[in-house]
Amino acid sequence: MSTTILRHIVAASGVQFGTSGARGLVSSMSDAVCYAYAQAFLGAVAAASGTVVLGHDLRPSSPAIAAACARAVRDAGKDLVFVGALPTPAIAYYAALRGAPAIVVTGSHIPFDRNGIKFYRADGEISKQDEQAMLDAPVDAPAGAAAPALPAALAEPARAYLQRYLDVFGADALAGMRIAVYEHSSVARDILGGILEALGATVLPLGRTDEFVPIDTEAVRAEDIERAARWAQEHRFDAIVSTDGDADRPLIGDEQGRWLRGDIVGILCSQYLAVDAVVTPVSSNTAVERCGSFKDVIRTRIGSPYVIAGMEQAAARHGQGVVVAGYEANGGFLLGSDIPREGALLKALPTRDAVLPIVAVLGLARQRGCRVSEVANALPPRFTASDRLQDFATESSRALIAHLAQDAAAAAALLAPQSGALAHVDTTDGLRVTFAGGDIVHLRPSGNAPELRCYAEAATQEAAEALCQACLGRIVASARQPGA
Repeated sequence: MSTTILRHIVAASGVQFGTSGARGLVSSMSDAVCYAYAQAFLGAVAAASGTVVLGHDLRPSSPAIAAACARAVRDAGKDLVFVGALPTPAIAYYAALRGAPAIVVTGSHIPFDRNGIKFYRADGEISKQDEQAMLDAPVDAPAGAAAPALPAALAEPARAYLQRYLDVFGADALAGMRIAVYEHSSVARDILGGILEALGATVLPLGRTDEFVPIDTEAVRAEDIERAARWAQEHRFDAIVSTDGDADRPLIGDEQGRWLRGDIVGILCSQYLAVDAVVTPVSSNTAVERCGSFKDVIRTRIGSPYVIAGMEQAAARHGQGVVVAGYEANGGFLLGSDIPREGALLKALPTRDAVLPIVAVLGLARQRGCRVSEVANALPPRFTASDRLQDFATESSRALIAHLAQDAAAAAALLAPQSGALAHVDTTDGLRVTFAGGDIVHLRPSGNAPELRCYAEAATQEAAEALCQACLGRIVASARQPGA
């Protein structure tokens, strides 16, 4: 490959930046493309660093992509620290401890035929400005020979991640609790159970598989809803927990196996940690404002880079001594401040993490002496649902949203014809409409795949789910009409 800039490779390959990191079809993520992304990161963002941390998830395609990135690290004259298959937040945490940038090969929750690469500075995720610098960076990937084999993985990063929670919460934090861990193909399936056991819980491992399962915590599969309810009857646990593929999004179920929504998890985690200023995307449940637990709530576009930028703004606005954190509707929790806790220090980790919200929700239930379901039910009664239309072209999503933003009558008819007049329209990210009756429907194109996502909020869970499914059904029906 001759010298060019990354932007040209992005255009040719279709592998491009999404809401968090670069994503694309596995068939398009050749050694040359992945090398070029790593080379652009090393030159435009991590040029001053002599060491780079590298890890990956359990997708079958991930080791080969990691090997191409490792070759770029070595060719740049930098020391490679390979940590193997670990949760994305564990890799980011270890990189921060070492003061080094990191590259993580993961497709997170997206479909099996896709994968991705995430990039971290020593102080956290790269910004949208960093992405632009990478796109304009010169790259010159070698042609021909395949990347050499990856070295043996270090064991230290996994120990450091476990110790992060044990030092702060203690060996009896979850004593007496019986927790099921839905392992599936999550990269955290071993370390999550180990952390919970270290905190005193009895762990029941369930559902491990060697076949990759694309768990989407915002659109839980029907079989996983049924499976959790059945396991609850069979095993009588206090809670069931899991994560998405790279373990930066939690999935938490109560004692009846009912999965909690990620934005509810974010509120509960923030309460447990006594957060002052909360940053969350516009799609999250409005119970965060209604509960009255926080001094400030800041809404952003969807995607961790925007939440991180919002946390930086909150920290600048409120100054020292104010605890700042963020979460997304998928449940991923970002800690923007160090938190002193019983003689220990929970260090900031400004990237999505699944373990902290899991520990927090379980700890909150134990602290209050109640069931996990009762912790969630203590919040104001607002309920959300979300789903997506897969294989829905991004261009079609954008055209639909642009049309509805200009036509209030069409928006009301398509989104929620039984919910009354439009009371408020928010175009922070896609189209979010609040209706006179209190219902909310929000459409936006996915930033990671050709999908149209729908978010709904209502006074009951059944109403939120009905709003979401009915809206998507009308969109599908409309798309099938002649001339659509």
